[in-house]
Amino acid sequence: MDRISNDRRQGWCLTMPPLCLLRGFVGSLCAIHAVVCCVGSVWADDPAFPASESVFPDTTVAWISIADPEEFSASFDRTQYGKLLRDPSMEAFVTSFREQLSKAGKQRLGKLGLTLEDLGEIPGGEIAVAAIVPEAGRLATVLLVDTSGHEEETEALLDVIEERLLEQKAERLADFEETIRVYRLPQDDPSADDVDAAEPEEQLVAVVHEGRALVVGDDPVQVSHVLAVLENGRQDCLASTEQFAKVSEGSLKDLPTSLSKLRWYIDPFRFAAAYKLAHPPKKRQKGPDYVEILGRQGFDAVKAFGGAILFDDGSHQMRHQTIIYAPPLPGRDASSVERYDLAARMLRFPESSEIQPFGWVPAGVSSWSSLQWDIETAFQSAESLVDDVVGEKGVFDDVIASLKEDPDGPQIDVEADLIACLGKKVSLIGDYEEPIDIDSDRLVIAIEAIDPEKVAATVGKSMSTDPDMRRIEENGVVIWELIDRSMEIPTLEIETPGGIIAHADQEEEDSPSARRRKLREKEEKLLPHSAVTVAHGHLLIASHRDILERVLATSDSDSLATTGDYKRMDTVLKKLYPSPVILWGFGRSDESIRPAFEMLKRGAMPKSKSVTGQLLNSLLGDGEPGSVRDQKIDGSTLPDFERIKKFFGTSGFVMHNLEDGWRLGGITLARPETTTVQEGKASPNK
Repeated sequence: MDRISNDRRQGWCLTMPPLCLLRGFVGSLCAIHAVVCCVGSVWADDPAFPASESVFPDTTVAWISIADPEEFSASFDRTQYGKLLRDPSMEAFVTSFREQLSKAGKQRLGKLGLTLEDLGEIPGGEIAVAAIVPEAGRLATVLLVDTSGHEEETEALLDVIEERLLEQKAERLADFEETIRVYRLPQDDPSADDVDAAEPEEQLVAVVHEGRALVVGDDPVQVSHVLAVLENGRQDCLASTEQFAKVSEGSLKDLPTSLSKLRWYIDPFRFAAAYKLAHPPKKRQKGPDYVEILGRQGFDAVKAFGGAILFDDGSHQMRHQTIIYAPPLPGRDASSVERYDLAARMLRFPESSEIQPFGWVPAGVSSWSSLQWDIETAFQSAESLVDDVVGEKGVFDDVIASLKEDPDGPQIDVEADLIACLGKKVSLIGDYEEPIDIDSDRLVIAIEAIDPEKVAATVGKSMSTDPDMRRIEENGVVIWELIDRSMEIPTLEIETPGGIIAHADQEEEDSPSARRRKLREKEEKLLPHSAVTVAHGHLLIASHRDILERVLATSDSDSLATTGDYKRMDTVLKKLYPSPVILWGFGRSDESIRPAFEMLKRGAMPKSKSVTGQLLNSLLGDGEPGSVRDQKIDGSTLPDFERIKKFFGTSGFVMHNLEDGWRLGGITLARPETTTVQEGKASPNK
């Protein structure tokens, strides 16, 4: 078999985020991306070890694996994504991004004596990474590679690793069990100004190449345990656990068995707890711990989730399936509101025989999705969650009472005047306006109203008391728009109990009106310039008035449901995922990605005011209010979007209820070569 070039193999990884290795499970993805991108052509018909889920222990809390990296890479190359990355117009960006990826890899893997290029020379079979909790407070990470056909290169790599580590002043310790090389890495000196800095922990690197397997980890004992069971696996393995078995079986259901897949699994709460203890923050964190709060509020009923991804199965560019494993509590009825405790009871999604776009969803939007949700149960379950976030019992009830009784408030009965008047369908519409800038993204949240007149009256009563809102009437429809305040959300104040709230430890004022004011002040600034109305039998909350006006002006004959690309996706999804369903979604990949593409090209993504941009800033920034993060990827060499638009098709996704959780499935379809994908698209602003 001919060796496949590194350029070809680096294709699909460019769609994935570069992450770090052996710094927690999520960071380990970077190594897998690099290896699959560069892997050589020798494939092991006789695997060096059993499937990795039979090798790693049942204390594994996260896992990712590609059993056949070569075929996985080849299948990616056959898709439009692979063709995109080989297109001449993308050459400059691909080259630049590879350099950025390599630099990031060297920075993150350098302490291990490895580079991304090293890892690309050795796989001949499965490559897998596991995060293991050998005991409370510890988190070990182990990388396992089938090196069949690359034994000599792997042996040479061990010597290179040692040379590099010694150059970094690492200390080689006595071999563990006579076969495993162990190195102690030099510790970073804590900052003299950081009095709260935790004592640096000993960092080890353990490496062994035995037979046709390379095992690398940060815990010599765990590396040894993996090495000891490579021949036959172990009985108490990850695959033997009920939750892994459920996730694996469900995520692989109906997928072609002959195609290579990327498979993944995580036990979210156990992983988060172990990671927190194993990697304490250098500085004391302020505010509530949301992971702990979710666990206390019953969301730890979600025992695990995981899935499978494959490319080019003959009909679809990509197909993915995810299982969320959340069995009812012991003795609880799976169909009961009480199947979970406390706030987790809001995880209740009534089924529907069909979910389709309404006739007022504009034909030209970038994306649309609709979820069946028991809003009334969610509201009734929110009390303990809000109180826990704030850190004080009774806050939720106080706020709800003040909204009804405070003479300075809107004086509305939230549950009777709003919640009881809403249905069980929540839809999202996404789009953008041209010219594209930091504030081009558009979003509409549509909540079904079973008594729209009463909802409209409640909205009017709430908004009319707010000096920051102005009333506009167009064609008999009343719209409430925020007045020139781009950093606030004009949502009804009754929604604020679920918002971002100052913790009780940081709160000084304690009156109901002060709480309401602070709730509003602490709202996340995700929807600037918002507008609210009740129309089409829905409560409509929009990021901007212009997108709301487009929704109000749309007729059945010019709606998303009439377009050719939506009909095509709808037909395919219904064959793969029959009803009943709880979620149905559709997206045009080119339109969905274009705003971010243009912002990335200009280096302006960190300044984006879109929901996506603000979430990225929150996740990737330094946490300081008002600060703008540095853009992580240099997009200056990206081509004009029109030159690559042809490579983007459509995406669709569906979710079903299961007795023990939920199943999410999705596909992407290529752009038809001879027809216009967005047939019937009508958007004067694009």
